Amino acid sequence: MKEVKIGRVYRHFKGNYYFVENVAYDSETKERMVVYKPLYNREDGRSIWVRPEKMFLEEIPERPDNITGQKVRFELADEIEKNYLKQEDIYDRY
Repeated sequence: MKEVKIGRVYRHFKGNYYFVENVAYDSETKERMVVYKPLYNREDGRSIWVRPEKMFLEEIPERPDNITGQKVRFELADEIEKNYLKQEDIYDRY
């Protein structure tokens, strides 16, 4: 299985972009979880999300809200290489 790339931007099949901050592990199942944040202002104010890596990278069926035509839920946005998390910010959080 592929693994997400920490510190990179991914595009959701509905068109929005997200920054992968880290990978965490479920304390019970040890399943890899992707920690990510939207790169746009959400109306509900939610800023940090967690999703199982398997689901983050899963193939999706054809659906009408897939405006990007992607085959997977989140696709690496190779055209966006800016690191949105400054190196010093990483150390300040721990």
